[in-house]
Amino acid sequence: MTEAYGDAVTAPFWAAAGQELLLQRCDSCGAHQFYPRPFCLACDHDGLSWTPASGTGVIYSRTEVRVKVRPELVPPYTVAVVALAEGPRMTTLVVGDDGEPGPTCEIGDAVEVAWMPRTDAPPLPVFRRSA
Repeated sequence: MTEAYGDAVTAPFWAAAGQELLLQRCDSCGAHQFYPRPFCLACDHDGLSWTPASGTGVIYSRTEVRVKVRPELVPPYTVAVVALAEGPRMTTLVVGDDGEPGPTCEIGDAVEVAWMPRTDAPPLPVFRRSA
C-alpha cells in the first residue's frame, strides 16, 4: 500500500504497520500510549514521539466470539486485550502460528505481535502466543 492511510495523528502508525509496532511516547513525562492521540493521556502534553514497541505483552482479558460479525472472520475466534510490555493495553485479534484467527488463549499468556495482511489497507497488528 503506497498511499497515505489514516489521519495526521495515526498515519505514522499505519506507515510502519507490517514492519514494526509503534507507540506514542510523551516527550514530557515519558508515558507510552495507544491508541494514537494528539496529546498525552498522562500529563496532557502535546509533544509526542513515535517509538518502536517490543511487540510483546500478556493477555489481560479475552473473549471468544461465536457469532459472525465480520464477513472475513469465521467464528469461533478470540479477541483479547493485551497489556503491552511498555504499559498500554491494545484490543486485538488472537491468531495461531499460521496467522489464522481462532486459537484459544488464557489470561496471563505471553504473546507477540504478528501482522494480518489486508487487501485494501495496511496490515493489521494481531497477536499470537509466544513460544
